[in-house]
Amino acid sequence: MKHDYLDRTFGLAGRVALVTGAARGLGYAIAQALGRAGAQVVINDLSADACEAACERLAQESIKAHGAPFDVADGRAVAEAVARLEDAGLAIDVLVSNAGNQNRKPVVEMSPAEWQALQNVHVNGAFHCARAVLPGMGKRGFGRIVLMSSVAGQATMPNIAAYATAKGAIAAFARALAVEHGASGITCNALAPGFVRTDFTQGLQENPQFQSFLSTAVPAGRWAAPEDIAPAVVYLASPGASFVNGHVLAIDGGLLARM
Repeated sequence: MKHDYLDRTFGLAGRVALVTGAARGLGYAIAQALGRAGAQVVINDLSADACEAACERLAQESIKAHGAPFDVADGRAVAEAVARLEDAGLAIDVLVSNAGNQNRKPVVEMSPAEWQALQNVHVNGAFHCARAVLPGMGKRGFGRIVLMSSVAGQATMPNIAAYATAKGAIAAFARALAVEHGASGITCNALAPGFVRTDFTQGLQENPQFQSFLSTAVPAGRWAAPEDIAPAVVYLASPGASFVNGHVLAIDGGLLARM
């Protein structure tokens, strides 16, 4: 009886989940968690080889995975990739917009092209992906969209203005999609992770001053692991979260709670 309840409430059997930026790090952990919950997963990244390698790793756990290499900043490439997946019988039920980049510089030292490069991946990438999957979700009367924001979109620090701006926009975009599409059986929420130990944050991990800051600023007293974030995506994609819509969930070890 207990397992039946868990499967009905949190299971994803029969669903197809597209995770962008999923060949490694947080994206891979999210795809793995969705697969373990029963979904077929579509692994996106820039490199076809990286997608294939990630799919092979997931196959070792008997997770059905498919590679879909494309640049999320290229709207045409995104639309064509989603159309190919649908033609192959892989209509997207769950979108996790996770692909991202970083460029730590003061605003006055950042060129307009560098600024735009971050917005293109984070903000435009989420727009292109959502725009591509929403019509199909609407026709089927079901969809789950999870966008990756950040605590940096709510409380920032020096030299990440472009990133913080993008992540703040992502949170607003999630709320807008929730309002526009909630009546169609589609939910859209955002996650705001704190500091996660991945290749993306390697520079901060090697900075003694930042390590000292993190140990006192985060009540949990540690970095997050990708596996600390991924279960929340499973929840938001699940039947149990059908009435959670337009929410930004901070997973930060208590960072934003500290004065």
